[in-house]
Amino acid sequence: MTEGRTAADRRCRGRPQLRSDEETRQIIYEAARHEFSANGYAATSTEIVARRAGVSTKTLYRLIPNKAALFEGMVSDRLDHFLSDVNLHAADHFDLEEALNAALMACANLALDKEVVGLQRIVLQETGQFPDLAATFYRNGIARTVVALADWLRVQVKRGLIVLDDADEAAGILIGMVASAPQRAALFGGLPLPSRPEIERRVRTCAALFLRGCRAEGARKP
Repeated sequence: MTEGRTAADRRCRGRPQLRSDEETRQIIYEAARHEFSANGYAATSTEIVARRAGVSTKTLYRLIPNKAALFEGMVSDRLDHFLSDVNLHAADHFDLEEALNAALMACANLALDKEVVGLQRIVLQETGQFPDLAATFYRNGIARTVVALADWLRVQVKRGLIVLDDADEAAGILIGMVASAPQRAALFGGLPLPSRPEIERRVRTCAALFLRGCRAEGARKP
């Protein structure tokens, strides 16, 4: 009896672990990020991505119907990780300026991430041939980041700490202040992305300028 159970245990241990579709999709997106970043959109095929991910093309197409959906899902997945890893509302225990610094650093870490800027470069280079790329990147990247920061700003308005007429507009302006110039320098000028200390310094400057005009009277520092 013991011998039978031992043999059965050996057979179970020898079988490959079944992977969920969601886990397989994550592996495919990771492979796609590498391939798109290295080779661009046009030169990347779903077959190459499947090979890098270690899955069959049949499995890839069952989960992701085509290359356009692969690119869109990969961009969206990258942002999903950002939004789940960085809870902008978790900064409520800091004072307002420190909370805004933390929120803007979260946005800057995404916007000035080497991989994200590389994806932007692909979009700029290939949007003429694939016009939907820009809309996909904006919808799943820039727009969702603005929404996340705008939601955080609305919380601060409700707490009576800042005064804003339009949180969405303010969020777009803040992200532009923090990230637009370094992004353009990297994309069009061939300059390196700023270091973390440089980003932190820029964020603090932007937060201070913003709060001078938007901090509620009762929340002003003495």
